[in-house]
Amino acid sequence: MDLLLELQQHLIGLRNDALAMQQRFQDDILQCETGLQASACNLLHYLGVRQQDIRPLQHALSRYGFSSLSVMEPYTLAHINAVLSLLQNLTGRQCDAPVPPVDYLSGPQLLKERTRQLLGERPARHAAHIMVTMPTEAATHPDLVNDLVAAGMNVMRINCAHDHASAWRAMVDNQRAASKALGLPCKVQADLAGPKLRTGPIQSSGCLAKLKPRRDIYGVVLEPCRVWLHSRASDTLPAGMHKQLLVEDGFLQQCQVQDRIQLVDCRGQRRKLRVVQVQAGGCIAELSHTAYVASDTQLCLKRGEKNIAITIPMGLPDVVVPIELFCGDELILTRDPLPGVHQQRDQSGQLVKPGRIHCTVSEAFDHVQPGQRVWFDDGKIGAEVLSCDGRQMILRITLAKPTGSKLRAEKGINFPDTELPIAALTEKDLQDLESVVNLVDIVALSFVRHPDDLESLHRELNRLGRPDMGVVLKIENRQAFENLPRILLTGLRHGRSLGVMIARGDLAVEVGFERLSEVQQEILWLCEAAHVPVIWATQILESMAKQGVPSRAEVSDAGMSVLAECAMLNKGPYIVDTVKMLGGILSRMDQHYHKRRATLRALDVAKLQ
Repeated sequence: MDLLLELQQHLIGLRNDALAMQQRFQDDILQCETGLQASACNLLHYLGVRQQDIRPLQHALSRYGFSSLSVMEPYTLAHINAVLSLLQNLTGRQCDAPVPPVDYLSGPQLLKERTRQLLGERPARHAAHIMVTMPTEAATHPDLVNDLVAAGMNVMRINCAHDHASAWRAMVDNQRAASKALGLPCKVQADLAGPKLRTGPIQSSGCLAKLKPRRDIYGVVLEPCRVWLHSRASDTLPAGMHKQLLVEDGFLQQCQVQDRIQLVDCRGQRRKLRVVQVQAGGCIAELSHTAYVASDTQLCLKRGEKNIAITIPMGLPDVVVPIELFCGDELILTRDPLPGVHQQRDQSGQLVKPGRIHCTVSEAFDHVQPGQRVWFDDGKIGAEVLSCDGRQMILRITLAKPTGSKLRAEKGINFPDTELPIAALTEKDLQDLESVVNLVDIVALSFVRHPDDLESLHRELNRLGRPDMGVVLKIENRQAFENLPRILLTGLRHGRSLGVMIARGDLAVEVGFERLSEVQQEILWLCEAAHVPVIWATQILESMAKQGVPSRAEVSDAGMSVLAECAMLNKGPYIVDTVKMLGGILSRMDQHYHKRRATLRALDVAKLQ
């Protein structure tokens, strides 16, 4: 009996903590939309309880067969009251039970209704919605969009970091037509690009074209390299051609079948191309040995032993060699937008002069401190800040492949330990918002860090006459995760449809890969307590979308997306089949789980013969 009384007292203390948190933030609750105050109150109750380590209490309750507190998110106070009521019946010690803001029915129902408002009606075959990122082809290939809607896409995602306003409009037009023809609802979300923390350009190493015949495993030429020589720049390579060279029109006019084009390539190797066809606008030549052609390589047209014409190739592509980094190397980040330069090493491979590359976010140079971490290219390369004078940041590489890691231009940079005062809405975002505000149903805000970022978006949407626009907050950095309770309260205050996307790519880099599973669970818990739907994103069935076959780990990950209200797929050549596979996985997992609670469906494997 003493232990039961102790458990009862512990639970009363937890309930008091929940009520104290509610009282402390009562003004915030009252500022919320009337219909959302219960959710704000429940979130604060949950936060009050989770400030303590309640694992010992959990174990003690389970020993007596009481309900676990691990499923209390959508109805925290009601659940504590229910467990206390059972304990009171055993101990005889009575205490008043405060009226909860939501109960076992209304809490989950609020989450379902908010999900419906934001993402649309519940899909027919499974509870979670499926969101798909649109490729550029979705603007010009209505059949692709039609197939995606038919396969089970419930939300079309447009990434405003790519394409342009006219393409976005065409994508939406194709989606609306597909939904109408199929009788299947589908919402549209536009993701604003947000501030770009990226590496700048790297200095070109020159202009070069590699002409290479096709060989078998023994090096025998199976097919010569067919080169299209022409005088007008074009991105389109004629059918059957392997490479193209842009040359002067006068040179082309003198070419005849069986002529030879001789050259000495960048390695000093003598090579010749044989003209096999002449036609309007150019000629076709074949090469049987690999050649490296630079912008100063002379092309000599010969007919027999006679020199007919000499020219040099034009418009060769720039060759940009990435900066190769090893653990222990130094790297300089520059505030000035200068082209990156490669490091210099001595004959033994020791670093003599570090490489240099531009960082596109100047605020980093004002706030970074020695000892703080820097990550490049989705966490593939790690570094530590040694010093920063406001113009240059000197880093020491702490993570790279043993054989060296390559840092390229336009790769992401993360400063997980640095508080960067960067607004989530950029000038480009404001322009894009005006382009999509009357096209889409939902706007996703990238790189949220503080409640003020959400306030800025609300002001812009109100200014543009869309107070009804749904908003999704992309949690993809450490500050957003740490400020999530405040951000959720701010979202509830405005009353519009609200959702949260767990953007696991950048988030994993920011919090550490080893913490990602833990952090995404905490986000799910907090959002369920606030009755806010969650979108599970990044690399779901990515191998399936890109290569047509998923990995086993990806299938397991896709199954766990049933914990969220929506799962997001990225684009790929096999995306239609991927949508179908994800739908099948979700429909099966729905029979076993509702959020984190096992539904205890009858198991065939349990039927012993």
